[in-house]
Amino acid sequence: MSIKDSKDHVVIVGGGFAGLACAHKLAKRDDVRVTLIDKNNYHQFQPLLYQLATAELATDDVATSLRQSLRGHANVDIKMQEVINVDPDTRTIATRQGERYRGDFLVLAAGSQANFFGTSGAKENAYPLYSVEDAQRLRSRILSVFEDADRDPQLVEQGALNFVVVGGGATGTEIAGALADMINFTMPAEYGDLALTRARIYVVDHGQALLVPFPVQAHDYAARVLQEKGVRLRMGVAVKEVASDHVLLSDGTSIQTRTTIWAGGLMASPLAANSKLPLGRGGRIEVRPDLTVEGFPRIYALGDFANVSGPAGQPLPQLGSVALQSGEWTARNILAELDGKTRTPFRYHDKGIMAMIGRDASVFAVGEKRHELEGPIAFAAWLGVHALLMSTVRERVEAFIDWAWNYFGRYRQIQILDRSDEGRINWEKGTAVGAAIAAPAAKPAP
Repeated sequence: MSIKDSKDHVVIVGGGFAGLACAHKLAKRDDVRVTLIDKNNYHQFQPLLYQLATAELATDDVATSLRQSLRGHANVDIKMQEVINVDPDTRTIATRQGERYRGDFLVLAAGSQANFFGTSGAKENAYPLYSVEDAQRLRSRILSVFEDADRDPQLVEQGALNFVVVGGGATGTEIAGALADMINFTMPAEYGDLALTRARIYVVDHGQALLVPFPVQAHDYAARVLQEKGVRLRMGVAVKEVASDHVLLSDGTSIQTRTTIWAGGLMASPLAANSKLPLGRGGRIEVRPDLTVEGFPRIYALGDFANVSGPAGQPLPQLGSVALQSGEWTARNILAELDGKTRTPFRYHDKGIMAMIGRDASVFAVGEKRHELEGPIAFAAWLGVHALLMSTVRERVEAFIDWAWNYFGRYRQIQILDRSDEGRINWEKGTAVGAAIAAPAAKPAP
């Protein structure tokens, strides 16, 4: 038996915050062999995908090579493959490429996907925002509608410059704010002859408030900031259908649009359903307090792939900080077992929740009582926390350069339409149904 084979083998599925954090900690132990498997060869910084979609950041700012991140650790092997099946009895996973991997420990951190809740047409016509590829596709669509409307201004009458954001949580609020800033500050210099005052952004949510997990003051603050930017809020209304050229709402009205952004919820990636493990809310795997799966003490489920409970038994949110800490905790528990010690229940250190709503507009709720910060102070805190979550120094520096360029220059140098096929629109297809919504245009830049 080789020295490599004699090491305890940990197979990690997923290179997101949870999987990468686990791999980093395990990589420091020479007596452990790690195989990290992901369908991409990069780690994606999910909290900033909306900035990639609105051309504030480049792809390199939100995606980091997994091999570079773990370079220098000979005991770590990275495989770019898509895992499609889990055999929990043997701790073996199978990939779409036909490979199989078995571990002494199995760590499942395969992430999430959009939850369309069975909404008609949403899967086919909406743009989710949960991967780098999603963000690139959305950016191409946003830039395409402006290019098409600039070529033929009559397309504005067909909803070319209408944007519908489904969901008023952090993702929906952030993309709406970023898109409004893009229209108000950037596009006037890019498209001088286009009637940008007729661009409209709608946020649609069946609830009555934005940013529900935040304090009540944050709900009002977010609503006020977005409305000042010209965003139209359609609260207490559900989306019944997403068509190629319109969105139909539960009150019978419709909005003409070629860009429907889905920020309406998450569910576990498809692997969860093929894992033969107990599933709960959102199709996620249920885990014990120590993050192992009931009946399988050497199988862990982490991050957005699992339902993780907090100290009071309430489910922890799908946040990057939760995923990162659960990855590190899992590594500690694995090493504790190898050292003959006892696994310990996961204890999440709550660093607060935050959302960026646009230039100088951010909310940050911290502590058990959710003390709230707003405006420039919260904006500075947002920058600091997100910089710390980034995995490399280069990533942080380049992101800060782009942030500063956008903030002081008020234009976005990354507005390159590099996926024209994704953004191409058949303007002859489809006719909106239902009563159309008449609403004021987005507020122009001051």
